[in-house]
Amino acid sequence: MTTIADLIEARFGFATEAGRRMAGEGAIARIIGRRSFRKYTADPVPGELRDILLAAAQSASAKSDLQQYAIIDIRDQAAKDRLAELSATDWMAEAPVLLVFCGDIRRVQRIAEMRGKPYAQNTLDSFFNAAVDAALALQCYAIAAEAAGLGTCAISQVRNRLPEVTELLALPGGVYPVAGLCAGYPAEKRDVTLRLPPAVVVHEDRYDDGGLEAEIDGYDQRRHAIRPTAPGRQLMTETYGSAEFYGWSENTARRLSAPEARHRFRAFLETHGFDLA
Repeated sequence: MTTIADLIEARFGFATEAGRRMAGEGAIARIIGRRSFRKYTADPVPGELRDILLAAAQSASAKSDLQQYAIIDIRDQAAKDRLAELSATDWMAEAPVLLVFCGDIRRVQRIAEMRGKPYAQNTLDSFFNAAVDAALALQCYAIAAEAAGLGTCAISQVRNRLPEVTELLALPGGVYPVAGLCAGYPAEKRDVTLRLPPAVVVHEDRYDDGGLEAEIDGYDQRRHAIRPTAPGRQLMTETYGSAEFYGWSENTARRLSAPEARHRFRAFLETHGFDLA
């Protein structure tokens, strides 16, 4: 019988006794064993299930009950094709469900106006709260979708070309894309991605990364043993050459050594209804 401990071992790549007496089933098992899917069957997701999953998304925690997020449910195939093009992510267009989760302070601004009150919280903190609200709703949707037998994948690339995405989705000032989410019935098998060891993520009482180098080296080796980087898939070889051993940390360092396409995010926000004071 698969136990929670087995699932934790698969997630981190080393043995544990945590969860050894717990059956590997139910909500905890689904969360620990979750994986992302990027290929889906052509089977549509029934309308009733779509409504249920959106209700699950809206059941997420929200800062001060302000619920500062919006969900764009893209049904039109031409719009899906265009968003996939703008995101440089072709497989998005084939997903039966394509959502964009947005931070949204416009709604509360309008509510303040409706009730004859000033809106005095157009701040960086409000931007942050709206982003967190949207992310929590996205994760609740993903967990519910996976419990219903769907596969999902979140997509940050919807922020790559913000002016064009904003126009496509008719996002007014105060509303901005946080991430996309694809969902559908999986048409591929995916293994579980090893996560960083708890020793470098979970800190007791105070932050302490004194053992980071050794822990990352060990993580690189465990991950490489399960999912080595294929030849020709190393990043930025024209700048850094080909590494004899190419682990997660080398890939991460190379990825972060150059700005992403969306590094002008703040400038966009400042022209799209955010003071960020």
